[in-house]
Amino acid sequence: MTMSQGSLRIRRLCWLAGVSRSGYYRFWQTSAPRAHDTAVRSAIQRLALANGRHRGYRYITHQLRRDEGIVANHKCVLRLMREDNLLCLRRKPFVPRTTDSRHDWTIVPNLARGLQLTAPDQLWVADITYIRLQEEFAFLAVVLDAFSRAVVGWAMADHLRASLAVTALSMALDERRPIWGSLIHHSDRGVQYACTDYSQLLEVHGIAASMSRVGNPYDNAKAESFMKTLKAEEVDGRLYRDHHEAARCIGTFIELVYNTARLHSALGYRPPAEFEAWHRAAVRPGVGDAARTAGFAPPTPQSPA
Repeated sequence: MTMSQGSLRIRRLCWLAGVSRSGYYRFWQTSAPRAHDTAVRSAIQRLALANGRHRGYRYITHQLRRDEGIVANHKCVLRLMREDNLLCLRRKPFVPRTTDSRHDWTIVPNLARGLQLTAPDQLWVADITYIRLQEEFAFLAVVLDAFSRAVVGWAMADHLRASLAVTALSMALDERRPIWGSLIHHSDRGVQYACTDYSQLLEVHGIAASMSRVGNPYDNAKAESFMKTLKAEEVDGRLYRDHHEAARCIGTFIELVYNTARLHSALGYRPPAEFEAWHRAAVRPGVGDAARTAGFAPPTPQSPA
C-alpha cells in the first residue's frame, strides 16, 4: 500500500479504473522496482562515498534504515553497490612484527577468557599496531573498553619502547578513573605489557593483568577487530608525512568517528558513546533519560569477552 493509495485497497482501485488486478501487477512489476532501485541507489551512493568506500553492504543496509529511513534487503543493497562499483576497498596484506614475547618478564594467565561483561570498565583490552608513513613506520598503542568497544586511551610514536604502551594506559586511566580492584587489563605477551613499568602502573591502580595464550589472537579479538577497522576506514589509501600527522588524523578518527559516530554491529549498530549512555540510563535512573524517552532500550553486547 502506498501513500497516494490512501486507505483504498488495490481491488477497489482496479475496479474504479476499469482494469484487472493481474494487469495492474504486471505493470507494477515493470515500473515500481526500477523506481525503488533509483531511490535506494541514490541513498547508497551518498552513504558509501561519505564513508570513503570503507563500509560493507551489511553496514550500509543498517545505515540506510537508521539515517535515511529506508528499509531495504541486504541482498538488494549488495546488488546495487556491486553494479555501481561501491563495494568496500580491500587493503593489501602486510603485517610487520610488533609483538616480542621472547623475554624474561612475568607472564600472567588469561583472566578474560569467557568473562561475561555487564558494564563498562570491567575489562580493558590493549594492543599495538604499525602505521605506514611515507618513508618509515610509526606505531600505535590503544586501550579499549571491551564492553562498549570505546577507545579509552591511545598513543603514537616512532618506536616500540614500553613508554608507548604506558602513555596509552595513562590516558585511559585519566579518562575513565576506574574503581580500584574492579578492572581486568588484557593484552598479548609483548614485552611492552610485561615489563616492570607497565605492570607497576596496573598494580598501583588496582588493575588485574591478563595475557593471551601463546599464538592465539582470538584471546584479544576485540582489540584486533579495532585495528582492522582502523586500517580499513582510516589508514589504508592514505600516506602520512610523519607520525605527527598520522597521530592528528588517527586521533580525529577515534574521537569524532569511531567512538561517537560509527555504528558497531556488536552493539546493535550503535556508536560506543551512545551505547554507554543507554547503559547508564538503565542502571542509574535519571541519567541519560533522553535515550529512554526516545523509545530506546539499553542493549547488551552480543558476545562475551
